[in-house]
Amino acid sequence: MYWFLTTEVVQPTQSLSLKIVDKVAEREGVQPEDLNPPIHNAINTDALDSLYEARDSERNPSTIEFVYNGYTVTVDSTGDVDLENRVAALDPEKTAV
Repeated sequence: MYWFLTTEVVQPTQSLSLKIVDKVAEREGVQPEDLNPPIHNAINTDALDSLYEARDSERNPSTIEFVYNGYTVTVDSTGDVDLENRVAALDPEKTAV
């Protein structure tokens, strides 16, 4: 007699802050770990992630907007992320296309 055990690996959903980092890195054409400065210099990532981890979606803010790595990042109430190019006055290497 044979017994087969199966396991199902459940991947946790990606945090919102990592989702933002991935989108910015993709737009910049670099690996996420190569982004500089790190996202936590722009926003408190623990607070951001906890706002959107709530099981009650009615508690999510309507929108959050902040500047990160030359982009205006907008997150809506569903957690969808939108990036808009932004010319950073203090960073001459960033230009709008």
